[in-house]
Amino acid sequence: MPRMLLLVGCFVLIISVLSLNSAQFNQFDLTSVEWMSQHRFAIFNQIAIGLSVLGGMPFVLFLTSLWCLYLAWYKKYIEIVFISIGIFGSISFAWLLKFTFIRPRPPEIYHLVASYGSSFPSAHSCYAAALGCLMILIYRQHARHKLITLLAFIWMLSMGISRVYVGVHFPSDVLSGWSISFIWIALLYLAYIKSSKP
Repeated sequence: MPRMLLLVGCFVLIISVLSLNSAQFNQFDLTSVEWMSQHRFAIFNQIAIGLSVLGGMPFVLFLTSLWCLYLAWYKKYIEIVFISIGIFGSISFAWLLKFTFIRPRPPEIYHLVASYGSSFPSAHSCYAAALGCLMILIYRQHARHKLITLLAFIWMLSMGISRVYVGVHFPSDVLSGWSISFIWIALLYLAYIKSSKP
């Protein structure tokens, strides 16, 4: 599973970075945002705006803190370190790339929510993928691992789509956000497994 995440992450990141210099991909990106904006419904607007709040850095850090407190109760300190490094690493990589690429966001006429920083990559998508991958990998031996995996992918997918729906990101921004966390969390988990072997 971690190696598959790593391969998928590398492939998707390469494609999303190359797409930045492609007129055809840029046109597809803009057309996707325009199409989403033309097919909005009040209930979906409220859901997407809610996801913008839930997927932002403050709530992600709050949720991560609760998760770590829960694990601390059971004295699972290695998992806490793994989660903390995973989340803070994903946040750092997302914002480092934002400052590196400085891609303009879609036109403001499409925005349903306020946005900060540049467009590439989508930080919300990066955070969602980091949390999702951490859940999947930490609970690999859990009796309900399949359900956890399904919920994690629904969370990632919902967050990514919502960022295009609210008009603050292009699809390639979302793909890059997912891929960053796929790569980072997979590498971190492989290092964790290697270091834990006797």
